[in-house]
Amino acid sequence: MQRIVIFASGSGTNAENIIRHFQDSSIARVTWVLCNKEGAGVLSRAKRLGVPTRVFTKQELFSRDFIDFVVAEGDFVVLAGFLLKVPNELTRAFEGAMVNIHPALLPKYGGKGMYGMNVHRAVVENQEKESGITIHYVNENYDEGAIIFQKEVALTREDSPEDVAQKIHALEQEYFPAVIQQQIEKKNEG
Repeated sequence: MQRIVIFASGSGTNAENIIRHFQDSSIARVTWVLCNKEGAGVLSRAKRLGVPTRVFTKQELFSRDFIDFVVAEGDFVVLAGFLLKVPNELTRAFEGAMVNIHPALLPKYGGKGMYGMNVHRAVVENQEKESGITIHYVNENYDEGAIIFQKEVALTREDSPEDVAQKIHALEQEYFPAVIQQQIEKKNEG
């Protein structure tokens, strides 16, 4: 049974979806939700679903104790709306077993500062005809890890950034847990 550790910073809709997906799974279970923001919605969602949580500071994220904790407690790491850069030591420890979801079709609209509504506003301002999600491995650079999966959605000229956000959220909810499961199954085979 693979132990999934989720890192999140926000409301936690993706984290909740992943937790629910693996609740009755025979291959994996979410064992921790780690969050860098006291009072973030993801914490109450996780607790309601019986998943332990831990809040940490940016300084703690880079501490030996915290890194050792994650390595000891997890087999697979999922970044679900996590906004801080992950320490290189963790990306190396979970090479091929740490994934992130990005709310755009990378390499477009990736990198530092490109998250959430910042991405959707940029997509609308540039009058893109489509956007989508990218699920990728995490490496030492923002949004530059090998792409695992992309799914696009058509946009109209009338779409606001909020409309784009809704379309992207629907894709995240539909595809993220299934892609995580595929990656864990692949890891188990290897």
